[in-house]
Amino acid sequence: MLNNKNKTYLKKLALDRKILKFNVGKATLNDNALKNIDNYLVKYELVKISFLKSSFSDAESKNELILDLVSNLKAEVVENIGNTLLLYRPNKEAKDHIILLR
Repeated sequence: MLNNKNKTYLKKLALDRKILKFNVGKATLNDNALKNIDNYLVKYELVKISFLKSSFSDAESKNELILDLVSNLKAEVVENIGNTLLLYRPNKEAKDHIILLR
């Protein structure tokens, strides 16, 4: 579980590292897209996902989509602003492993 200091630190890292942003539309969140996002999380630990407005019909379906995505990827939500989601999943074998504050 991430605390507020860790979330702030990860947000700063996401800005500094200029991490890849995946664009997800209504029909583009399939197994292949999940695999690509998962591979990126394994390598870099942080990923931004930007949802198109057509991805969901209301806030409830957006929350369901995010919960499904997080549970499938076994990641944690760092930030959810508008249609952009920042996810983190630790990987100690990553080249530039992110060390969180306690």
